[in-house]
Amino acid sequence: MVHVRQLDPTASPLDYFGYELRRKREEAGLTLKQLGSVLFCSGSLIGQIETTLKVPTREFAERVDAALVTDGMFSRLVGLVLRSQLPTWFQPYAEMESRATYISTYQCQVVYGLLQTEEYARAVLATGQPANLDAQVAARMERQRILKRTRLPLTLVVLDEAVLHRPIGGSEVMRGQLRHLLSLRDERWIRLQVLPFGVGEHVSLAGAFNLLRFDDDPDIVYTEDLISGHMTADTETIREGALRYAGLQGAALSVEDSAELIKGVLEERYGQHTETGQRPVA
Repeated sequence: MVHVRQLDPTASPLDYFGYELRRKREEAGLTLKQLGSVLFCSGSLIGQIETTLKVPTREFAERVDAALVTDGMFSRLVGLVLRSQLPTWFQPYAEMESRATYISTYQCQVVYGLLQTEEYARAVLATGQPANLDAQVAARMERQRILKRTRLPLTLVVLDEAVLHRPIGGSEVMRGQLRHLLSLRDERWIRLQVLPFGVGEHVSLAGAFNLLRFDDDPDIVYTEDLISGHMTADTETIREGALRYAGLQGAALSVEDSAELIKGVLEERYGQHTETGQRPVA
């Protein structure tokens, strides 16, 4: 007799997803192999997702909804599943970030997570040697959905020039990442500036930080150390953070000049030729 692993749907969002997938599949009278043929994947993959050995992607969830006619249930659930794959200490920030009206961020080491390409994100996340790298990458890509919603947050980004030069993932990955940053020029609610090397000392030599603003909740400052993140709504900290961010914006290049600098780095450091006023040439 084949042993069927029993699932506890209350254990986690991932367990609940697997439990409901098995239940809906069996209600439809389909074997793993039969559902796999409908979804254009292996029955083994479906079995692994049902038993929480694999984390579902949003694309998988959407295909399941279509195949089993579940009225978007799995598409709604997969967001919770993917968020649960984020580090435990980061999940409260991700929840606040998803509800923010304004996001202001200064990054001095890497591109802000909401603006990372999948390949760049994979290279960044791999440095922590996680056991669930694929799930963490999927979770980071899921975070970016807030930039595609109907009322997306005003997102102000200041990147240290060092971020452009640090070859995360190698030249090909960086070419894709810098081209992606250039493509954001057409996004009305995203403003990207670069803090050039020539500035020298500045008001945030201590490191990166984020400011979040909300329609109905207090503002938040978020910082990270080696192994955890820290949020505070302390009024004086918020004032200090806002003052420092204004200083960074004032010292940074304009949006237009920042794009020109990114183009120059793309061509000179990563071998990608562009023309002024033109989109990068692949």
